[in-house]
Parts: sequence; structure tokens; C-alpha cells
Amino acid sequence: MNIPNILTAIRLVLVPVFIIVFFSNIPHAILISIIIFLSAGLTDVLDGYIARKYDMITKWGSVLDPLADKLMSITVLLSLTIRRIIPIWVLVIIGIKEALMIIGGAILFNKGTFVPARVYGKVATVIFYVAIFTLGFNRHMGLYLIYITVFAALFAFYKYIENYIRFTQGREIK
Repeated sequence: MNIPNILTAIRLVLVPVFIIVFFSNIPHAILISIIIFLSAGLTDVLDGYIARKYDMITKWGSVLDPLADKLMSITVLLSLTIRRIIPIWVLVIIGIKEALMIIGGAILFNKGTFVPARVYGKVATVIFYVAIFTLGFNRHMGLYLIYITVFAALFAFYKYIENYIRFTQGREIK
């Protein structure tokens, strides 16, 4: 197992750690949970950078990396929804989008094609991380950023669908 895959495994372990801390009664549980979430984001950036820079991309990593990201994102949204910090429709929209992305990615993977993250997906992810961070300090502003995240995620999903259609028609994926 290489370093990027170890970082992905750490990110997977951080999912239950986030849940345990978020729903605990320890002082500053939400703030600590946000730090755990941001740490997971940092491992995501690091594993991607190391994998590309040192040519350590593996099939295992290309499958588990996005799964770890989606698991953490859905876990955070579900936790925030349970605590009534964000409205349920945010979880539903992002949850459906992520489920469809997993299904589409699996279909393409089984056809021998891997579609890397695109800039619009990365922008949506950055906005999501900023929104979660902001929620810890300013709920009102954090909610606005969550709504922007939903819009950015839907735009990214639209672009991925566009690329999927191109792929199924035998055209080049942009």
C-alpha cells in the first residue's frame, strides 16, 4: 500500500471518528468535528497531489478515494441535518447527486474508463469545505454557503452528465 492509499484509508477511518465526536457531549464537539472534517479534506488534497506527482495512482485508490470523499460529505450533511443545523432538502439533493455519481462512476469504471475530477467538481468541493468551516462560527453565513454549495454541486453534476453522454456517444470527454 502506497502513501496516497494510506491517506485514503485514514480518511475512511475519520468518518466514524467524525460521527462519534459530533454526537458526543464533549466541550466544543462541533468545532472538533469541523477540524476532523478539514483534516480529512487535507488528506484528500495530499493523497491526490502525491499520487499524481510521484505516479502512484492505483486502481484501488481511484475507487476508494472518491468513495471516502463522498462518505465523509454525506456523513457531515446527515449529521448536520439530524442536529437541524441545515435543512433536509440539502441532504436529499446532495445525497441523490452523490449516489448517481457513484453509479455513473461504477458504470464507466466497468467499461474501463476513469473520469478524473474536473475543475467544476473541485470548486463545488472547496465551497462545501468553506461552508462547513463557516457554519462552526457563523451559522447564517454558513447556510448561505451551503446553498451555494448545492448550486455548485448541481452544476458540476450537469457537467458530468454532459461528459457521460459524450462518452456513450463515443465522443471525447472534456
